[in-house]
Amino acid sequence: MLKLILASSSPFRKDVLTKLGLDFTVCVPDIDETRLEDESPHQMVHRLSQQKAFEIAKSKTGLIIASDQIATLSDGNDHKDDVLSKPHNHKNAVQQLQLSSGNTVTFLTSLTLLNTNTHNIQTIVETFKVIFKQLTTKQIENYLAKEEPYNCAGSFKSESLGISLFERFEGDDPNALIGLPLIKLVRMLENEGIDVLS
Repeated sequence: MLKLILASSSPFRKDVLTKLGLDFTVCVPDIDETRLEDESPHQMVHRLSQQKAFEIAKSKTGLIIASDQIATLSDGNDHKDDVLSKPHNHKNAVQQLQLSSGNTVTFLTSLTLLNTNTHNIQTIVETFKVIFKQLTTKQIENYLAKEEPYNCAGSFKSESLGISLFERFEGDDPNALIGLPLIKLVRMLENEGIDVLS
């Protein structure tokens, strides 16, 4: 079997991939993740996941798994395109959660599987929606004090206390929210002759 390589610096993606019980190594791609002019969020994550895979393929061989994620805020206007980046500090996190309160945050998570032997590449973009409760300032402050999600897009960690911020989820695979759509990955691996249940 070809060696599996996860092209990511995210400990969360590593934890998600571990669920499949497959042996894999982790390599961190070093790429410029700046959004291009006039590039849609969908185009951006699609491009970046492929770029991460190709970057690792310069020095490694095997099946390279790469992913990229972006969060966008919707207030019901389909043309709105507010990207929620990592807040990096308390002030920005408060502002993001205030904007998200009572609204829908859509996560676009791209997934690429690159076979360096055959040069076959598979890429999908998975959509997952998070509908937020109406949040008070006190709830926002208390959440941020407990979890400090300043390195997370949208200012929350859905896999822990962040779950308390939401009304509901809409999507096919909750793993996509954490950054690695496993249902689609299993299908991609099957296309490369790997059955995780065998």
